[in-house]
Amino acid sequence: MRSLLALTILGFVVLLSSCRNDFETVPNTGMLEFSRDTVYLDTVFTNIGSSTYNLKVYNRGDEDINIPTVQLGQGESSLYRLNVDGIPGKTFEDVVIRAKDSIFVFVETTVDIEDFAATANQFLYTDQIQFDSGANQQDVELVTLVQDAVFLFPERDADGVVETLNLGTDADGEPILIEGFILEDDELTFTNEKPYVIYGYAAVNSGSTLTVNPGARVHFHADSGILVANNATMISNGAPSGDPEALENEVIFEGDRLEPGFADVPGQWGAIWLTQGSTGHTFTNTTIKNATVGILMDSNDGSTDPTLVLNNVQIYNSSNVGLLARTGYVDGQNVVINNAGQSALALSFGGRYNFRHCTFVNYWNDSFRSFPAVQLDNVLVLSETDIRFEDLIEANFTNCIIYGNENIELGLIDGGGAAFNYNFTNTLLRFNDVQGVFDGDPLYDFTNASRYNNLVVNEDPLFLAPFENQLNIPDDSGANGLDASGTAIVPFDILNVARTSPFDAGAYESVIFPDED
Repeated sequence: MRSLLALTILGFVVLLSSCRNDFETVPNTGMLEFSRDTVYLDTVFTNIGSSTYNLKVYNRGDEDINIPTVQLGQGESSLYRLNVDGIPGKTFEDVVIRAKDSIFVFVETTVDIEDFAATANQFLYTDQIQFDSGANQQDVELVTLVQDAVFLFPERDADGVVETLNLGTDADGEPILIEGFILEDDELTFTNEKPYVIYGYAAVNSGSTLTVNPGARVHFHADSGILVANNATMISNGAPSGDPEALENEVIFEGDRLEPGFADVPGQWGAIWLTQGSTGHTFTNTTIKNATVGILMDSNDGSTDPTLVLNNVQIYNSSNVGLLARTGYVDGQNVVINNAGQSALALSFGGRYNFRHCTFVNYWNDSFRSFPAVQLDNVLVLSETDIRFEDLIEANFTNCIIYGNENIELGLIDGGGAAFNYNFTNTLLRFNDVQGVFDGDPLYDFTNASRYNNLVVNEDPLFLAPFENQLNIPDDSGANGLDASGTAIVPFDILNVARTSPFDAGAYESVIFPDED
């Protein structure tokens, strides 16, 4: 909870501006002006404190005025909390505003939905701030949408020690612990009835499967995520949605800050971590937003089938990497990744990968970025004397877009100690080597038909709004019609629109953009 207590300090600094009687004032005449007539406190989860919102109250007159009372309409029983010009409370007397001056009123709330016997999973909680009374009374409305939720969190023992998960030992033999807990059997199905709010890492135990149903919403507190253990499985089972705004059947993983200002802030939570030995993961019609790493995949299960299958998956605003796979086995179609602090897609230490009609781009602009949108390697450097290699058995990109706001958006690192196999077919790539750094490098010989087939380089995809994660393409995009095979390898795009021949690269079928007025 973001408390108003810190603001109390202001009370000692501005004490003379509130409840003052050391200079002449005139009575309030009901002519106050406000920065807004309603304070909307954005959606909050039940029993979780809101952010702090502010209201400015102006005295436009030429004389200092005294407001006899400032109070919440529900008085001391109100679930809103105020701080008036540095003083916390719910009722205030003799509040002074100097001529041509103003004061701040700060507002926050914490609401328990069960106190209101609500029949729905959300309701509006309202009150008002009343300035003065009688004929001079002026009101500012307060409105908060309260959302019920399922809270999952680690327990605390009698000594206040938080439950942890043991990830193994470090180089000194000390245990590596993170705050977290193992999901119970009755917690292994996430439904769309209420959103889920997770504190710490929720672990799927060996032999168990976490199933996330269509329309589920999963929110993570800071430094939280999902950890899938050895021989455990995660299935995110979204479905196509009829409403592109509501996304009623999409599974969405994001942070627990619901204010609009946090809608696209990277790094609000940890990762979905598919640990070594976990198996059989499927993500369908799923959006992952604002994580540190969207999906972290450690190794593969050793079977002949992909360990991770992605269909119609979007990963946005990862402060490090969108999808990071180490010796993974991943099959993906209609996958969109954008806006990562390092790479959108990092396929490290070998593995097997097949991607069809995917859009892997990076328009990160929060800080300097030194990694390309897509990076492949077959080497792991643990120290100067401990360098390891794993075969990159295959990395196939068919009908894909690899692009971004840097000149070089593909990185290939062959350590030389293992296989390094890759292929790009009918793919649009940004690779503008203006300095000639890669001249003569066989890894980037785009005329080599065994690795590059119908590669289009540096044509503009003309994304709708790439910095806003709107990666639709128009009918004159550089990605249009790259696949003239006549056979659709993925018949429908990420919006469930039928593809037409010749087929466009990327996850979106091209459309005619409306003219801007």
